[in-house]
Amino acid sequence: MQVTPELYQDMQKQSMPHSNTKINVLTAFLTGGMICTIGQILFFSFQNLGFSQEQSMAWTSITLVFLSAILTGFGIYEKLARHAGAGTLVPITGFANAIASSAIESKTEGFVLGIGTKIFTIAGPVILYGTAASVIYGLIYYLISIF
Repeated sequence: MQVTPELYQDMQKQSMPHSNTKINVLTAFLTGGMICTIGQILFFSFQNLGFSQEQSMAWTSITLVFLSAILTGFGIYEKLARHAGAGTLVPITGFANAIASSAIESKTEGFVLGIGTKIFTIAGPVILYGTAASVIYGLIYYLISIF
């Protein structure tokens, strides 16, 4: 039997799990909102402890990265991401998860050739293109502000 492109597409559609987009979007929105709410609670808590606004922002970021890395290490973040989907990609926690999971996966290869070389496998492109985009946007902003 020869598989035509149309037959292949039909077989692919039948084998794919069906997902409810509305529920997935709602779950991602609520999960991302929950992570941001936790961040806001941390921010207010640090301010109530007497930290300045800048110090509170820094400590909130540090705490969210730390919690994300710990939850990744215990496998909890992966379980949350499996159910919440894109909602766990909130930039700071998702980035910490990407780095921690790369480090965990490559730890058997040693510190230098494993963790040291592969820790930014997933996060490297984000850093590269994020930095490049910020330079381009900064130049555009600068050129616009001149006129």
